[in-house]
Amino acid sequence: MDRLAASVLFAFLLSGLTVECRLFDRDVIKLPSEGADAVGGGDDGFAGTRWAVLVAGSSGYWNYRHQADVCHAYQIMKKGGLKDENIIVFMYDDIAYNPENPRPGIIINHPQGGDVYAGVPKDYVGDEITVNNFIAVLLGNKTALTGGSGKVVDSGPNDHIFVFYSDHGGPGVLGMPTYPYLYADDIVEALKKKHASRSYKNLVFYLEACEAGSIFEGLLPEDLNIYATTASNAVESSWGTYCPGEIPSPPPEYDTCLGDLYSISWMEDSDVHNLRTETLKQQYNLVKSRTSKHETYSLGSHVMQYGDLNLSTEQLFLYIGTNPENENFTFVDDNALPRPSKAVNQRDADLVYFWNKFRKTPEGSPKKVDAQRELLDMMSHRVHIDRSIKLIGKLLFGSVKGSEVLNAIRPAGQPLVDDWSCLRTMVRSFESYCGSLSQYGMKHMRSIANICNAGINQEMMDKVSKEACENIPLGPYSSLARGFSA
Repeated sequence: MDRLAASVLFAFLLSGLTVECRLFDRDVIKLPSEGADAVGGGDDGFAGTRWAVLVAGSSGYWNYRHQADVCHAYQIMKKGGLKDENIIVFMYDDIAYNPENPRPGIIINHPQGGDVYAGVPKDYVGDEITVNNFIAVLLGNKTALTGGSGKVVDSGPNDHIFVFYSDHGGPGVLGMPTYPYLYADDIVEALKKKHASRSYKNLVFYLEACEAGSIFEGLLPEDLNIYATTASNAVESSWGTYCPGEIPSPPPEYDTCLGDLYSISWMEDSDVHNLRTETLKQQYNLVKSRTSKHETYSLGSHVMQYGDLNLSTEQLFLYIGTNPENENFTFVDDNALPRPSKAVNQRDADLVYFWNKFRKTPEGSPKKVDAQRELLDMMSHRVHIDRSIKLIGKLLFGSVKGSEVLNAIRPAGQPLVDDWSCLRTMVRSFESYCGSLSQYGMKHMRSIANICNAGINQEMMDKVSKEACENIPLGPYSSLARGFSA
């Protein structure tokens, strides 16, 4: 070897050594291929860890689909290379071994799908699923936890975080199987604190709920390195799918919806594509089309996006990994995944369940009477909540103006309410006299927010709530409906 060639070889080796030395991070040697959750798998020029927080915010077998969504999401993260230590799961865990589950120990998210429950870490279950625990996990605050596995998002400045929340919702609020509700300002303030701590590089938030857009509308800044998509805009319901009567329909032994339309859209897409080549924006557009029935919005909703939209050009694998088996499957704009023949409004999915349970119970069976009672209790609860809110509006503002105030919708870009503390107070006043809003009654959050925006104080709200509801029996459904009681 001549002197020139030797000099070139030495310079090349020295350059490689310099690159290798730059891989030292946080005072430890961290090779880019070390750990399946190293962002980019070591061949993308930087190190970091993926974190996932998966939340099913409901309980009850009639809400099967939310826990099924979250279990399916876990399987995607796991196949994508994330470690269990970096995946944090909130689920009530009352579905897999529920007496009504026709396949004990198994949860499915598709009519022909396999078990998505196997291996799922139950970090926070039952009464451990609280607003405080969710926020503590997101902020990495172990000292604020109550129960659970103790896992939190202990992330650093190079890390990517993915949050998926599936549940019932209403304007400005998300459900929890415990009290209180999770309000939009709770979520956004927690995200602001997370950003201020400089403990992530970018964060993606996927939200399945009715009126999900109201959680971020007018609230989520664009400079937090956060990109969010929602199943619905701020004024409409989201939709359940793979419900009895649809095509494809659940196996005949199932009386409940297996999934949610927005959720299964992003997850079934993630199941089959190489997520190294698919961007967040490409998935958003695909999910938007599938969830809206090709933008006809017939039995579908408006999938929305908020926050830093520039992040939508990034590849999905940075957040949820990618299944190595899908390396040869590239993204196509027209996804060939089948679309269900119809869908069920999220708030009517429990009606589908209780009706099918009653319909299929043999005549003359003692269980027939129980099934009928459950169905009638649930329906009477709905009527009670609707009438109570309407009467409160009438007492506060008069017959004509009451309807106008309760149904007013603020312009796009404005938050639901000016004073979130007022909204919490008014909800407590209503529930003290009229009973739990429940997963159905959360749709009236806009009306209660409008009462706040009109300047009504707590004393007046207490007075009219008592007058509207003190002589109305609440019925047994108050303890059945929402999975928690006030």
